[in-house]
Amino acid sequence: MTDEVEEPVKEEAEEPLTLADLEKEREKLNREAEKHKRKRDILNEKTKEWVGKRDELNAKVRDIVDEASQHRQARDKLNEDVKNLKIERDDWNRKVNELTDHVSRTKRRNLPKGTVPLGKLKKELRSLEFKQMTSVLTVDKERDLVEALSRIESQIREREKELEENEEVKAAIKELREAKEKAEDSHKAVGEVADKAQIEHDSMTELYEKSDEARREADLAQEEFIKTKMEADEEHKKHIEYIRKVHDLDKVISGMRFKQRMARVRGDEKVAMREAEDIYERFKKGEKLSTEDLMTLQKSGYL
Repeated sequence: MTDEVEEPVKEEAEEPLTLADLEKEREKLNREAEKHKRKRDILNEKTKEWVGKRDELNAKVRDIVDEASQHRQARDKLNEDVKNLKIERDDWNRKVNELTDHVSRTKRRNLPKGTVPLGKLKKELRSLEFKQMTSVLTVDKERDLVEALSRIESQIREREKELEENEEVKAAIKELREAKEKAEDSHKAVGEVADKAQIEHDSMTELYEKSDEARREADLAQEEFIKTKMEADEEHKKHIEYIRKVHDLDKVISGMRFKQRMARVRGDEKVAMREAEDIYERFKKGEKLSTEDLMTLQKSGYL
């Protein structure tokens, strides 16, 4: 038994593309090119928008930072003023302490001889007041204590009145009072200027926070710009690729049309040659030829 040999299957030859097929493909490629062009143009517009937003935010950051810098400079100036005012306040506080001691010495120096010093009286008064507040006393002892307090207070008022009428003491007290006023004014000025410095500092801090927020938004806009620009460049690249394919196909279509024209020309030439051969045969037979027949023979090369 012989093995049967299978005949190879013949692949069907692909039909060549016609001019209509090529023109249809060209339209398809052209539509793709236009589609990517439209996408590119839309993305380019978005790119411009992101650039505008980024630049606007960066300008906003600069304005905010400039304003914050002005508050920082104002704060630094006020802090310097606070430092100088504290020095002035401390000077007046030292002056008050010195004048307080001076008043005390002046009072002691001008007390009548043999009298109890005013400071001792005030110390005794404080001691009795403390005893009254902290001790549990009988009615009699409470009455004795109140009388003692009243007597000491009367002595203090009497001593102070005598001292206030003394010109040297009056001058010392006046100088002390003026120094206290100056010290209080300086202390008040320190607080007021320090408050102003704090306001400038708070404004500066708030503005720097705003500038940081605007800077973050600007950075995001820059990222979107780069992303959109890359997408636009990719769409432009695809557009160019399809345009190149269209141009390549145009060359093929142009070549095919040229071949078709040449084929028509060659077909016309064959017809003209057959017609000239017929006229020439008639000429050989002696038939009379028209002027048109003679021109045909001349074009065909028979004459």
